[in-house]
Amino acid sequence: MPVTQVSPVFQVAAVTKNYGPRRVLDAVSFSVAAGERVALTGPSGSGKTTLLNCLGGVDRPDSGSITLGDLRIDQLDGNALARLRRERVGTVFQFFHLLPTLTAAENIALPLQLLGVPSCERDDRVQGFLDRIGLAHRAAALPSQLSGGEQQRIAIARALVHRPSLILADEPTGNLDSANGANILALLRELTDETHTALILVTHSEEAAAICHRRIQLRDGRVVDPS
Repeated sequence: MPVTQVSPVFQVAAVTKNYGPRRVLDAVSFSVAAGERVALTGPSGSGKTTLLNCLGGVDRPDSGSITLGDLRIDQLDGNALARLRRERVGTVFQFFHLLPTLTAAENIALPLQLLGVPSCERDDRVQGFLDRIGLAHRAAALPSQLSGGEQQRIAIARALVHRPSLILADEPTGNLDSANGANILALLRELTDETHTALILVTHSEEAAAICHRRIQLRDGRVVDPS
């Protein structure tokens, strides 16, 4: 069921990106409402990764605008971008990117530590997420002691624990078997519904795209199927 877009939380307007003479993104435009899940699909080389990098402020478009709430991401300097990512964006990667020397609980807590959240509130939030993802009994485990599915559940909790406006997910089930992948997709769907967090999900997987309210297809850097 589509999410009613009263006031989009995230807006992309005519974003263009070139690498030398090659145009990688060509006037890409779309918006995302709070709580909406959008699948970003398309063949390899269509511009999905470049677009995701621009959306997260890792790369800058050559023209166009990217707005999260009241902030123009494409106009922020490095310090402001780092602050934005700490406060308002969560990211889930294909290969988890957990810090290997931190426990599961410490990995989840990291965004809260960076924001200076008091320790008792931090502990309560981390425990709440560990309970929610079914890994309270693994709180003290290091990433090397966790399965791939467990690591991705920890990564999702870490992405949501600081209550961001937007989650960017890059092939979050691409490194998992089908059973674990299905569990991760169910968890993403449930948690974004519960927290009313917008999700942009880059994927080649039909199963992953199916948890989204709509999909945006890229081909040769252009949106060819906004729906």
